[in-house]
Amino acid sequence: MADLSTNFLGIKSPNPFWLASAPPTDKAYNVERAFEAGWGGVVWKTLGEAGPPVVNVNGPRYGAIWGPDRRLLGLNNIELITDRDLEINLREITEVKKRWPDRAMIVSIMVPCDEQSWKAILPRVEDTGADGIELNFGCPHGMSERGMGASVGQVPEYIQMVAEWCKQYCRLPVIVKLTPNITDIRYPARAAKAGGADAVSLINTISSIVSIDLDNFAPMPTIDGKGSHGGYCGPAVKPIALNMVAEIARDAETRGLPISGIGGIQTWRDAAEYIALGCGTVQVCTAAMTYGFKIVQEMTQGLSDWMDEKGYATLADFQGRAVPNVTDWQHLNLNYITKAKIDQDLCIKCGRCHIACEDTSHQAITSMVDGVRHFEVMDDECVGCNLCVNVCPVDDCITMVEMTEGTDPRTGRPIDPDYANWTTHPNNPMAKQAAE
Repeated sequence: MADLSTNFLGIKSPNPFWLASAPPTDKAYNVERAFEAGWGGVVWKTLGEAGPPVVNVNGPRYGAIWGPDRRLLGLNNIELITDRDLEINLREITEVKKRWPDRAMIVSIMVPCDEQSWKAILPRVEDTGADGIELNFGCPHGMSERGMGASVGQVPEYIQMVAEWCKQYCRLPVIVKLTPNITDIRYPARAAKAGGADAVSLINTISSIVSIDLDNFAPMPTIDGKGSHGGYCGPAVKPIALNMVAEIARDAETRGLPISGIGGIQTWRDAAEYIALGCGTVQVCTAAMTYGFKIVQEMTQGLSDWMDEKGYATLADFQGRAVPNVTDWQHLNLNYITKAKIDQDLCIKCGRCHIACEDTSHQAITSMVDGVRHFEVMDDECVGCNLCVNVCPVDDCITMVEMTEGTDPRTGRPIDPDYANWTTHPNNPMAKQAAE
């Protein structure tokens, strides 16, 4: 059986699945049940400074996006950081860590962007026995309007400054949680590294309005007839998160910086994809809120089974293996040619491939042959775009087949086996200038 144990910044956990800082990690009752279910660690819901606790709304806090079968695809939340007293949180963190010494206990923190506020809270968190801290520089609503959360995460200089304070006043590993609400994720990641941060975690939620109630014309969720932008999370954000993780993993300045991956993780496969892009742990929130804490058992079992099947003994055996295969468009092989092929034995003759190709693509699929309903790819029109593969409702009915020799029937040109990309293509004006 595969070994799922992790050692992230010296923080050990029995598996890479951590609960992200959110309602599921807001109190000891939740965290202990999560550990009993099998979670490898938690990031305690974000703590604020001592004094009157943050006040959350007392009405709906979530908007949602569903698939046709009402499966939850995304949540928009307007909840703030913990509204429980700091003393209670610190006491519970201490007690839970003592009872579960083998689980990772990370504490998320968000206080005003001044040195004294960070200096005051850091030793108190350290005294709980926690394994590390996560700086919440990602929350896009409520707290950001107060000069915290994403308003810090969108300014690299602030990220570096606060990271430096945390390394100065705290001995625990420092993880910077990055906001996706920025043009280029590499700059805040570089700033975190420059400030001495031990790792980054991403992504935090995406600023969003998920829907408008067309009866009262207000964003959802609605509070007394009004709505606000909130933070979007869930399966729908995974592609955005993977892209940002990959950018940090392959950037020359941040390559090798430990990453805790967050965003739309619902299955073992999601987790494996993050780890393949270099993540040392993964954090989960929406899946737990949708299906309960026991979903981690499916995740750990599925990941273990897949690793056994592939011959991977530890997570390190495949961690980061996808990073070298992430490149810029200009470096893709322009001589790589594929054509779609339809398996007639699997085809149910629904016609979706033909409609998609005929109306919105390259008119490369027949609908009738000799007066009979029949769907066949015309190689002399097919550009290999694979739209048909993605709209086909039958697995493996349509596949992409590489052409390695002969002539491309669409262009009439011989297939060149050599690699060639846009940087040297004759149609590229920049390539011409470089040659001159």
